[in-house]
Amino acid sequence: MKHFKRVAFILIGLIVTICLSGFGYVYFKLNKMYVKDEAVKNTEEQGTMVEGITNILLVGTDGEYIEKWNRSDSMMVVTIDSKNKDIRISSIARDTYVDIPGYSTEKLTHAYAYEGIDLLKEVFKVNFNLNIDKYIAVNFVSFMDIMDELGGVEVNVEEKDIKEINKYIDACYGYYKNKDEKDKEYITKSGVQRLNGYQALAFSRIRYTDSAFARDNRHREVAESVYKEFAQKGVETYKKCAEIILNNTKTNISPIEMMNLAYTVLKINDKDIEQFQFPLEEYRNGHIISKQKGWVLEWDKEPNLEAWHKFIFGEEK
Repeated sequence: MKHFKRVAFILIGLIVTICLSGFGYVYFKLNKMYVKDEAVKNTEEQGTMVEGITNILLVGTDGEYIEKWNRSDSMMVVTIDSKNKDIRISSIARDTYVDIPGYSTEKLTHAYAYEGIDLLKEVFKVNFNLNIDKYIAVNFVSFMDIMDELGGVEVNVEEKDIKEINKYIDACYGYYKNKDEKDKEYITKSGVQRLNGYQALAFSRIRYTDSAFARDNRHREVAESVYKEFAQKGVETYKKCAEIILNNTKTNISPIEMMNLAYTVLKINDKDIEQFQFPLEEYRNGHIISKQKGWVLEWDKEPNLEAWHKFIFGEEK
């Protein structure tokens, strides 16, 4: 069976977790996952607003490794805009056809498997004209535990997806470490409902009832639900979630800077997170390009990048 996929969307909650967990506890935990980067320096004190626009690349790998060797099966850019008091999420399709320096033109998802985060950041610079200096990468291990610790997440299950989600529940439950305590439960109805850990993972893995872009919409739906759940919980829940996430996470954001970003997110308190799907539907073409490279998304550069940069940075460049 394929490894669990698409877990980066839980990381929008990480920023809130870190702020609310208590500085001393989280500072210690952050140092376990922090990778020093000379290009990223921050000397602000705890509780300082981060001015302007901050972009963080969130990466979810399709296996247990977060250094490289596994593909980046889920990629989002979280934009924290303190000037306009706004949080925005961009989802980048894994099958986007890009130039990977030193390799070839192929799916975006392969860059991380080749050389990890450094190559993926280079791909963003070369293809999308985006200089991404901050990142958070996570593997699939923590997903189900986080969902359960939060008491589940609320999502809208469509009628057409019930059969497919139940198929994935069979697979995900086999990896569920709490199956001795909880019996397997299938989804029996459509509509807005609360899903537990293995159900939420199954929901995120649905891929054959519609398009890759509908799947990305489900990822963002889970991301927003996680964000809202974190904002309602207490300190003990934050500590437990921080323990789970930080043990399976890699980032180049320093502990102090992470605290300040978390403080900024809470001060912004965005109730309606804007979302963007790259590439845009009207400026892309999904097709099988060759037997070797499979199904890819070719995209029109100028209109896609103009719209995406406007979404991230606003009218001013």
